[in-house]
Amino acid sequence: MSPTTAAPRRPARRPLRPEELGLGLEPVTAGAKDPVPRHVRAAVHGNLLAMLHHEAGSRTGEDPEDLHQLRVAVRRLRAVLKTVPGCVPGCPELRAELGWLGGALGPVRDLDVLIDRLREEAEDFPEEERAAVEALIAGLVTDRLAARRLLVAALNSARYRALLHALAEASRSPLPADPGPDLMHLVRKPYRKLHKAVLALAEDPPDEDLHRLRIMGKRLRYAAELAAPIAGRKVKALLKATKELQEVLGEHQDACVAEQEVRRLLAAQGEVIDWDLVFAAGRLVEREHVRRTRYRALWQGTWLTVERAAQPLI
Repeated sequence: MSPTTAAPRRPARRPLRPEELGLGLEPVTAGAKDPVPRHVRAAVHGNLLAMLHHEAGSRTGEDPEDLHQLRVAVRRLRAVLKTVPGCVPGCPELRAELGWLGGALGPVRDLDVLIDRLREEAEDFPEEERAAVEALIAGLVTDRLAARRLLVAALNSARYRALLHALAEASRSPLPADPGPDLMHLVRKPYRKLHKAVLALAEDPPDEDLHRLRIMGKRLRYAAELAAPIAGRKVKALLKATKELQEVLGEHQDACVAEQEVRRLLAAQGEVIDWDLVFAAGRLVEREHVRRTRYRALWQGTWLTVERAAQPLI
């Protein structure tokens, strides 16, 4: 483990095991004939198991993928509870607490992505320019260590443990008498919002608008995952299309952020000119600008694929 990714040296609480929360080790299943609340229980149970599975790795930082998967599970839970808020008791409180946890996970993950991205971009630079890139991102590395301390503190907290227990209780709470809305309605609603947002875009939309589009596409994807057991191939096609849209818009957003951060980091160096650092920063900015332009040109084509895949479902 490198010094820049090591977990802070502080007492860590042992991650809870599923059985300590009264959870079965196998995910709860829901079929086509089951009511919506049963599908919600299955989603809560499965994502809670994923959180527990990836917690230890998120604490150590040895594999950034653990933190990524923990964050994805938290996001999926928030999306499910937002989509069908009446299906589990205490839904607003659960969403609020998941938002708190996501706020502790997000900065570390975002810095992981940004630092690794800039280092990968500089792999073919001359040695002196690679060293300049390391000097440029030194502040980001320090920020990541500070963010990791906050992350570990959150995972060690009684608040986090209480959230795990509340999610476990929600996953095994009695099903309400109301079977809830049609699952396909849960897909149509975020799709229509996304479709409306696309139609409202300017011909050359600002980067911020494309980022919002990505978030809306993510909500559609999570809703489609919830409905997958009843819609089969039709939803699988939509899931594939929305995933591609997310990837294209995600690459665009990552390039935007990386370009802005390199410019900020260079400006923060002050008036002392290190020409290797200036050259390295300029090359990084150029590469991210090219990447941003390339993915900006792709998003409309991927949206048309989403639109076609959604037609049989709406």
